[in-house]
Amino acid sequence: MSQKIYVGVDVGGTAIKVGICDAEGALLHTYEGPTETSKGADAILHNIAQYARDIVDQSPFEWEQVEGVGVGIAGFLDIPKGFVKYSANLPLKNVDLKGFLEEKLQVKVLINNDANVAALGEAWAGAGKGIGNCVCYTLGTGVGGGIIINGKIVEGFSGMAGELGHMAIVPDLEAIQCGCGKMGCLETVSSATGIIRMAKDAVARGDRTSLSTVDNIMAKDVIDAAKEGDEVAARIVARAAYYLGRSMAQIAVVLNPECFIIGGGVSKAGEYLFAQIREVFEKYTQDEAKENVKIIAAILGNNAGVVGAAGLILKDNK
Repeated sequence: MSQKIYVGVDVGGTAIKVGICDAEGALLHTYEGPTETSKGADAILHNIAQYARDIVDQSPFEWEQVEGVGVGIAGFLDIPKGFVKYSANLPLKNVDLKGFLEEKLQVKVLINNDANVAALGEAWAGAGKGIGNCVCYTLGTGVGGGIIINGKIVEGFSGMAGELGHMAIVPDLEAIQCGCGKMGCLETVSSATGIIRMAKDAVARGDRTSLSTVDNIMAKDVIDAAKEGDEVAARIVARAAYYLGRSMAQIAVVLNPECFIIGGGVSKAGEYLFAQIREVFEKYTQDEAKENVKIIAAILGNNAGVVGAAGLILKDNK
């Protein structure tokens, strides 16, 4: 019997990345093409289907070996029906993505939130390989998240499970309004955007910091300054780490995951950040809920979404 393969598609605002995985989550082939958002919804749908077809045609495999196509996409989704209700980064509204692709490709298609599929990728074939229960954070422009229980994504009643960045965790006296409109979200302090905001506020207040000489402050600038002994930058990173650790302490007594996996640009701060998160987690988590729980770095990088999207099909078949 010929080898079964799984196609994963990660739809971004600029590029669509496609990959072929085997049943172990090994990424066998990748391809990337432009999303062409300026051409509208029809062009995007056509490109997704075409790139999925092209990657198989350009590989040593035959289309008959494809078990299905999984798609990760940002936005508000009706996951069971395969509808994209609305996407902030793409001109897609009330689009039957699953139906369109199944008609074009004649294989099973499943869709899910991009953060969820990235989490599934790390859990299936990345840092969480072999671990059935884990929670993943993506620390980038915002704070994304995904929850994997018994090897499957937890979607919740309306697909909103895993929105870790919008846990209201910052006390009212310290809270600012999040982009979602609510106050005190984790994203306001622990994302790259939050770190940059706190740094700019410190410079505006006249705090003594090397960051005052930086023209366009980025999160990396803050982290590097903190590592070099800048006390203001160190306090900012410590605050980001503190609320991440507190959020994990709350999740631990609800879900009791075996590990927390952290990816995204901010995670490149490495052990400097991770050690502080672990310290807070240890302090605020019940002994039974923190025993043998690991807080580790993601390892798949930009491939997590493609691998996880392919994993949607494999996990659904089990």
